[in-house]
Amino acid sequence: MVDKLPPSFERGTDGPKVIVVGLDGSESSWRAAAYASGLARRQKALLAVVYIQPVLAAGAALGASVADTTGEVAEELMGEIRQAAERLRGTFDVRWEFHTFRGDPYNGLVQAADELKADAVVVGASEQAGHRFIGSVAVRLVKAGRWPVTVVP
Repeated sequence: MVDKLPPSFERGTDGPKVIVVGLDGSESSWRAAAYASGLARRQKALLAVVYIQPVLAAGAALGASVADTTGEVAEELMGEIRQAAERLRGTFDVRWEFHTFRGDPYNGLVQAADELKADAVVVGASEQAGHRFIGSVAVRLVKAGRWPVTVVP
């Protein structure tokens, strides 16, 4: 009979390597970014902050420059993220990148998570009342079952 040794304990070696967090400027998305940042720091993972630029054909038909507007939102978010990172420099070291994708929030986050080879996805809970009945981006991501998804209230 062969003696079996107890399994050895590994400390923090199997956690996520890439964490994708969706950021749209809402309060819940900023809380999700803060939570994901702490998770990335503890796991020594790359934090991929993702903004999905909406594609609104109706807005273009009305003469609105949708691409310019969503590009400005992305630039503002990037500026706010840089300011927050600068304030915490030396206190918390987190490797992070900022990405923008075009599309609706669900498909954009799926594309981002696939392309960035995410091990985990973090999103804020929907702040829209109708999503309780129709289904939020977070619920759709969980149902997709392709990555662990954390929904931050």
